[in-house]
Amino acid sequence: MSASPFRFDNTYARLPGFSAPWSPASVPAPDLLYFNRALALELGLDPDVLDGPDGAAIFAGNRVPEGAEPLAQAYAGHQFGGFSPQLGDGRALLLGEVIDPSGARRDLMLKGSGRTPFSRRGDGKAAVGPMLREVLIGEAMHALGLPTTRALAVAATGETVHRERPLPGAVLTRVAASHLRVGTFEFFGARGDTDRVRQLADYAIARHDPDLAGTSDRALGLLRRVAQRQAALVAGWMNVGFIHGVMNTDNVTISGETIDYGPCAFLEAYDPDAVFSSIDHGGRYAYRNQPPVTRWNLARLAETLLPLIAAEDSKEAMSEAIRQATGVIDAFPEWYEDALLTGQRAKLGLHGGDDATDRALAGDWLALLHDHRVDFTLGWRRLADAADGNEGPLRALFSNPQAPDAWLTRWRARAGGEGDAAADWSERAERMRRVNPAVIPRNHRVEEALAAASDHGDLGPFRRLLAAVQRPYDETPEQAEYLTPARAEVTACYRTFCGT
Repeated sequence: MSASPFRFDNTYARLPGFSAPWSPASVPAPDLLYFNRALALELGLDPDVLDGPDGAAIFAGNRVPEGAEPLAQAYAGHQFGGFSPQLGDGRALLLGEVIDPSGARRDLMLKGSGRTPFSRRGDGKAAVGPMLREVLIGEAMHALGLPTTRALAVAATGETVHRERPLPGAVLTRVAASHLRVGTFEFFGARGDTDRVRQLADYAIARHDPDLAGTSDRALGLLRRVAQRQAALVAGWMNVGFIHGVMNTDNVTISGETIDYGPCAFLEAYDPDAVFSSIDHGGRYAYRNQPPVTRWNLARLAETLLPLIAAEDSKEAMSEAIRQATGVIDAFPEWYEDALLTGQRAKLGLHGGDDATDRALAGDWLALLHDHRVDFTLGWRRLADAADGNEGPLRALFSNPQAPDAWLTRWRARAGGEGDAAADWSERAERMRRVNPAVIPRNHRVEEALAAASDHGDLGPFRRLLAAVQRPYDETPEQAEYLTPARAEVTACYRTFCGT
């Protein structure tokens, strides 16, 4: 490879004290398991140059491309409510930043590339299974229209990684709008380093909210923007049944993208208390808790920004800053509820109406799914069939086929107020099918695909599942096997792991 395939412009590397320059560990046998050609084109890269041995060497960490400035980022984090003042990239390295053809700045990061100054007792490595999980869930989320980090590549290393058992090693190349986190602010805020908090805030604004640059209340504006982005993101999670599993502050992005697909999962039978993460013993990050936990995490960001929000260094100014920041945090539930209802209306095939009426309608639908242990994804999808005049598939999801009668009558009456001609209902059904997926990365299918790849070197199930989740709204014969939920006894004992 004569020239670098990337055009780097590494602004984060120019911030002194925010990271540690470091090099990825060399590995014995780089082999490209996955390469996202579509994403490469989106980034302005030449996929033909990277989809082969040269790309494998870069994506495994054996070759640092010209212009890259690999570094491990510093950050702190509240993990399950307890504060860790220093975490940082313990097995990841930011290679650098590229400007895509649209002018957007994107981070390229290696994950699983060896020990760093922040590794503590870890080996800094990653295994094939968890890195391919990042591909599957990230690409599914992207196809579902939710803001997310994405995988550009996964390269096998030829090494063995020792966890509960020996596993084949791999390195992920992750693309993000940035890797700035609430925990990044906490790292400097906890040290009382207001100058670096200010520098970080101005950097975040330049990357994500440039219209705020130079304004007198930009720190408060940044807090408001982050809160609004997170409100929209988590509402999106809730409307597709996604459970993140480890919503620590170091996994809350300033950009509003989903990051870190470790112990995550999708609901099957609807249960607001569902927890799948093996490390979430108290259910802190259960499905229903994701909105209030996000608000709690945002309050931690607000705490770091208070010295910047305050107009001057006085008790009165700090009191006013607390009042203003609290106003943003207290506004989060309304922003979230509005985003949730907007999504639910689309899923119900409704346009705008009375908020209280529509919230009650959506809430009662979810209660019906819960009471009858109906699959979340199929419940919504079959409601579109009912809109098209075919109620049979929906009723078949209930142990008592008459259970949804009263609710369906209310829904039809509410929707009928927007027009009740047959053509209106057919068009409504099509709109519903465009927002209610048929295919999600069902947990048992994900585990089957990862086990085949990790234990047998068979990427066929992974590739087929990836192709299916990249077309979540297509209900075709070849997609049919990916619609079926796992048996109830399988879901009941299903646990996910962080992969570290």
